[in-house]
Amino acid sequence: MNATALSQGDPALKIVALEARVVTVPMAPHRTASVTVVASPLVLVSVTTEAGHRGDAILFTYTPIAQKPCAEFITGCAALVVGKELSPTAISDALHARFRLLGTQGIAGMALAGIDMALWDAFAKSREQALHVLLGGETAPLKYYGSIGMDGAEGSAREAERWARQGALGVKAKIGYASLDEDVAVIRAMRDAVGPDVSLMVDYNQCLSAAEAARRLRQLDVEGLHWIEEPILAHDWTGLERLRREIRTPIQCGENWWGPLDFRHAVETGVRDLFMADVMKAGGVTGWIRVSALAQTYGITLSTHLWPEISSRLLLTSPNAGWVEYSDWWNPILTEPLRLEGGVVRVDEAPGTGVTFDDVAVERYAGG
Repeated sequence: MNATALSQGDPALKIVALEARVVTVPMAPHRTASVTVVASPLVLVSVTTEAGHRGDAILFTYTPIAQKPCAEFITGCAALVVGKELSPTAISDALHARFRLLGTQGIAGMALAGIDMALWDAFAKSREQALHVLLGGETAPLKYYGSIGMDGAEGSAREAERWARQGALGVKAKIGYASLDEDVAVIRAMRDAVGPDVSLMVDYNQCLSAAEAARRLRQLDVEGLHWIEEPILAHDWTGLERLRREIRTPIQCGENWWGPLDFRHAVETGVRDLFMADVMKAGGVTGWIRVSALAQTYGITLSTHLWPEISSRLLLTSPNAGWVEYSDWWNPILTEPLRLEGGVVRVDEAPGTGVTFDDVAVERYAGG
């Protein structure tokens, strides 16, 4: 798959507008070891071509503090994008080069990824193809798991049972309680609730020290977990590699790595159990394509983090496809959220990335 050749500019497809809107979508509280998320602070990115194709993308800024700066960064890039031919890879590479001295992580990285995703959405629509078909993938069902916050043993078991009744083949819970006993109690309560056939994963959200992670993870090795996610700081590749050698349960990482270079650093350090790519932090569609190629080269299973609509389509282009992390947080502003059937997600072949805004709903949630 040569994405650069595929996305060469078309003189008939000049970009005439790049816009960003700020919206906040309410959601049920989702507690993690570091913060409780009670609403989704989003930046919605749109590009429009001279021929009338509009490409859309969603950015999740985690905190309202980052919303307006991210939106302003995007609108500031309009002068660098408007008037260009619709060539997503070329524009992405040019923008990353332009901001190399500033750095292309954090708010800048979010903004550049949002522009990239919107460009690819417009590009796929201009070709009247779904993104995964455009990139050489085939339409197929993908297994998904449901995500649970830090809801305690009783609450986690109840939520896990709800996901299992819905048909989810996997359930992931946030842990990192004050004691290992509490972590274990949550895992065992969930296992009792869903039975032996549902895969269980846990996510520490980087909350443990290296020493505490080694102590807890050795004990969790007997719990039959499908993976343990981000037990320590995401960029402590040496610490992660050491844990990987000491622990039998696979360690899942990647959602907080910025771009293909972070993934390469992980591989070179020996962190190679499982990869989870966040399409925003990985660098949009262009970044995902490069991360996927790296995962394929090293035989590493690749799963998704949030962004289920576009991430599912991208996963269909990845030979080492793993799990879709399903979340309905942003469904209220979408005209056609991803469909769940039994234990799988169903991806359609509508042109684009699968992200189409319900503009009436967007207006309802407008503002920071």
